[in-house]
Amino acid sequence: MKILISNDDGIAANGIRVLTKALAEEHDVYVIAPDRERSAAGHSLTLHTPLRVEELETINGAKRTWVTTGTPGDCVKIGINAILRDDEEPDIVISGINHGPNLGADILYSGTVSCAMEGAMMGIPSIAVSLASMQTDYDDFKYTGTFINGLLKKLKDFQFPPKTILNVNVPALDVEDIAGVAITELGRKMFTDNYEKRIDPRGKVYYWMAGELISEPEDANTDIAAVRNNKISITPVTYEMTRRSTMADLNNILCSDNACNWF
Repeated sequence: MKILISNDDGIAANGIRVLTKALAEEHDVYVIAPDRERSAAGHSLTLHTPLRVEELETINGAKRTWVTTGTPGDCVKIGINAILRDDEEPDIVISGINHGPNLGADILYSGTVSCAMEGAMMGIPSIAVSLASMQTDYDDFKYTGTFINGLLKKLKDFQFPPKTILNVNVPALDVEDIAGVAITELGRKMFTDNYEKRIDPRGKVYYWMAGELISEPEDANTDIAAVRNNKISITPVTYEMTRRSTMADLNNILCSDNACNWF
């Protein structure tokens, strides 16, 4: 299988290096990643400045490796449309391993998830994978890399629905302490939107984001509850945002009796 790996933590991050090593043992892996950390970049693209790409010596068994000055979304978009040869076109895009969880509504801000979404937008099966921990040592990511390698084997007969990715979050635990896998829905936001107002040494006001964890029932079928219950969460996520069930109601209110002909 040909795999394109990217991330939002940058080319030097341990997560992408562990994932590359784990998958390169059995697959043809290509790596295209930002030149620096781009966490919480969302699905932004570079439009008004040149996007520079440099090929590097391969890392951890990858067939080829590139670094870009762009965003996570840029990496996948330019990789598939301009960098990879036709015979290198990926069968799947995998983004990660992110250090830190991507759970609930917070995935809207995630560069890791946006990498995978970019692949799905181009019709390529895509997975976003995160380690639910802020630890960044190389060894911390090893089990997650092993899990994704095994997951690919189990997914060989799975047909990814159009416009859909799998968002995977692995608890930061020893393998014997992981309680299994849960297929979940997205939870709510993980943190409250609180800001602390502070004063710097020069008397200037600044704000520091200081949200607190939001609790969810332990038996909720959400990604947040699963990880808190020591399970690996796998959530199918789509970027199809149209709320079709509301269209008829809006049409009845705004457009009945030819009322939408406002002009």
